[in-house]
Amino acid sequence: MTDSVMPFAIDIEAPALVDLHKRLARTRWPEPSAGGWDAGTDATYLKEFIGYWRNGYDWKAEERALNSLPQFKATVGGVDVHFVHARGRGPRPLPLLLTHGWPDSFLRFRRIIPLLADPASHGGDPDDAFDVVVPSLPGTPFSAPLPSGSPFRIHHLSASLMTDVLGYERFGAHGGDWGSIVTERLARDYAKSVVGVHLTDVPFIHAFRPPGDLTPAERHYLDENRKWQEQEGAYAMIQGTRPQTLAAGLADSPAALAAWFLEKFQTMNDCGGDLDRCFGKDALITNVMLYWLTGSIASSFAPYHGVLDAGASTWIGEQVKQWVGADDVPAGFALFPRDNTHPPREWAERFFKVERWTPMPRGAHFTAMEEPALLAAELRAFFRPLRARASVQ
Repeated sequence: MTDSVMPFAIDIEAPALVDLHKRLARTRWPEPSAGGWDAGTDATYLKEFIGYWRNGYDWKAEERALNSLPQFKATVGGVDVHFVHARGRGPRPLPLLLTHGWPDSFLRFRRIIPLLADPASHGGDPDDAFDVVVPSLPGTPFSAPLPSGSPFRIHHLSASLMTDVLGYERFGAHGGDWGSIVTERLARDYAKSVVGVHLTDVPFIHAFRPPGDLTPAERHYLDENRKWQEQEGAYAMIQGTRPQTLAAGLADSPAALAAWFLEKFQTMNDCGGDLDRCFGKDALITNVMLYWLTGSIASSFAPYHGVLDAGASTWIGEQVKQWVGADDVPAGFALFPRDNTHPPREWAERFFKVERWTPMPRGAHFTAMEEPALLAAELRAFFRPLRARASVQ
């Protein structure tokens, strides 16, 4: 680890919390829709959520709990990056990079970090221990934005963090959502450093320019993916095409920010839409709090804008064609039944060297938050035979 790494602790000053509570108290409620959750965030649930946020939620307790995680900051490639670095407890911990997506944050992996770093304390084998590194994506809470919003540059920062800053020669990588794009690019551009990649989805960018020799299963998957984009993907389109317009409202109203986030968590879970059973209000509020208190909602939209701005999908399609068969890094997939659309294995095999393909019994998009034990067991199993390939320090 280099001298440029500095310990980090969250310390929100009282005026920011006072301002937040005043804004919550002044919330102007829209007229409720008869459609309930089908029309967006349900007004009845949102009022209950905001009421608990004002009168039951304890930020300072959450702040103390978060500060029990070993957090750091480092300047990587000219960008200030926040990350968690939990050292493994075992004879030869394997370095493992975990990359989150949106609208979550490094909190996606809060519950799974101890399961991976200290498996023996959670019914596992100490030989399966990982040195867990969880960076906050550029532009999300506590990490500075990239000078350019393209998500196809983030993996360079991640590789530099692992090798140049933390000193690991070889490491594994896992991700979902935007994290799956970062993880794939690590495998393609840093194959000598990456012992294996594990994903919960095939990066959506491959659907921009599909090949002509699709199987029936692949055609069905792409049709379902298109339907999902039409029905659920409007948030991504506005974040990609008009991010500043949206950010003006979300940066001014904590209730609006919560509503924008809650809709995604409600539509992407395996608890029948029951947010409290899946995640609990405290975890959901803490995720919103981090974005609110750091003022990072606008900068978190940058990857969407980088993809959709100025006809970027055509450019991406051309780039993706160059990625096919570009590396030999082993890949594993965990497919959770309620995670948007499900690719067939042959689709993944066009772009990855698939060595493990596991349909999971339950779970959805925010897997590490919703089913941390299932995902931890799968990560242990995938990386177990790959540990010998790593030069662990």
